Amino acid sequence: MPGWKRQIGQRIDAIVTRVCPDVQKAVKWNTPLYGKEDGRFFAMYCYRNYVQLTFLRGTSLTPVPPVSSKMEGTRYVHIRENDVLDEALIADWIAQASRLPGVKL
Repeated sequence: MPGWKRQIGQRIDAIVTRVCPDVQKAVKWNTPLYGKEDGRFFAMYCYRNYVQLTFLRGTSLTPVPPVSSKMEGTRYVHIRENDVLDEALIADWIAQASRLPGVKL
């Protein structure tokens, strides 16, 4: 992850690892993926102006992450360079997502 996005990626990775110590990490299509035995529950994508947090079963989370997707059930959070991270909310979403059935990619 280039520039300021690397720090965001490291912070999010630390949150996932803290909340889900047994998480399975992988990189596929240049994308960090997080999962468990039954599939993936979270991913990060790097775009020019933001880092996208992808909750693969995001419509099942409370509150539902703010950005909709064309993929059924998926919701996103976009983090721009000067955004303040709500780490408690992100950690809560990660914990909720990890308890849902995983998605096979």
